[in-house]
Amino acid sequence: MHILIIHQAFASLDEPGGTRHHEFARLLAARGDRVTIIASPVSYITGSSSAASTARAEAPYELAGVRILRARVYSAHHKSFVHRMLAFLSFMLSSFWIGLGLRDLDLVWGTSPPIFQGVTAWLLARLKGARFVFEVRDLWPQFAVAVGVLRNPVLISASEWLERFLYRRADCVIVNSPGFVEHVRRLGARHLEVVPNGADPEMFDRQADGSDFRRKHDFGDRFVALYAGAHGMSNDLEVLLEAGRLLQDSAIQIVLVGDGKEKPSLVARAKLLGINNVLFLPAVPKREMPGVLAGADAGIAILRPIEAYKTTYPNKVFDYMAAGRPVLLAIDGVIREVVEASGCGLFVRPGDPVALAQAARTLASDRESSRRMGINGKAYLEQHFSRDKITEHLIEVLQATVRRSPHDRTR
Repeated sequence: MHILIIHQAFASLDEPGGTRHHEFARLLAARGDRVTIIASPVSYITGSSSAASTARAEAPYELAGVRILRARVYSAHHKSFVHRMLAFLSFMLSSFWIGLGLRDLDLVWGTSPPIFQGVTAWLLARLKGARFVFEVRDLWPQFAVAVGVLRNPVLISASEWLERFLYRRADCVIVNSPGFVEHVRRLGARHLEVVPNGADPEMFDRQADGSDFRRKHDFGDRFVALYAGAHGMSNDLEVLLEAGRLLQDSAIQIVLVGDGKEKPSLVARAKLLGINNVLFLPAVPKREMPGVLAGADAGIAILRPIEAYKTTYPNKVFDYMAAGRPVLLAIDGVIREVVEASGCGLFVRPGDPVALAQAARTLASDRESSRRMGINGKAYLEQHFSRDKITEHLIEVLQATVRRSPHDRTR
């Protein structure tokens, strides 16, 4: 198969951000499929352009057998909602232009958010006579409305119309969480498959020693509870800061690794409140995350207490499990079911800094129990959410979609 992936927020293993699609692409390429990815040269996490990406914009290059094309975009998506929309629309157009020059496509895979690149993928698939796969990584615009980013009734209606349009015209809709199934099916998806988030346990096994990370930051014997990921409106990191403030009388160190629109205000607030046990570190490439997590004693996953977020399968939880670290989970819903079924961590009510601080004290007070939780999580991930096993299912889904009769499409 020749598979084209349209993904503005694509990150390789050498970049910060979610690497689900690079990991899938490498495994597909290793079995003989041709994979081309059209991506932005601007990091979705940091908002900055790497020198390599800028130099390679619109010029193909190979990475682990995967052909990558970087489409030029408006590069100020961290400034405001309007700037973000401009960045999304610019990528929709530039990725379409590049896609027109590609040949012999069997399948075009669009992933949302941003939902606009789904339009590019659908149109290219139809023009090229290829199958159209639409992947839903977040329920947009539902999440944007729930968090208050999208408020204009006209824009909401237009976005919901576009969402239904893409679901109904996809030859297959893929969701990365079982919590999305009901919503997507109700809005018209005909062929629906769950290809969940997960992680590659072998990637974390190769860097099991976190002593360099601990020594570099002088953590000593402190219990390190680490948050890794985006610093955005949805992540409720103000609650984590408050939990850190409540833990200043303990030997617990809170570490936040990542970047995002809200990071400057969070850093300023921590300084204003004099919170001295919270450390902010820059985003790191995925290849470096195993060493970072090996230096931590627990991983924190947190989202705002919004009903819609009960449907999510956050990537970071699976990375913590792959690294053998217990999870401090301040997210309810389907991911809570995973954590509780595996016995890999503690759930606390979202939005409650007192409960989060107490859970951290519980883990720090019994490190042997914490280590057992980490071992439980790793074993559960290897059985249910390893990247290799998930990719086997993905291959079956893509092959079945390509074989499906054109007359069986949803119009």
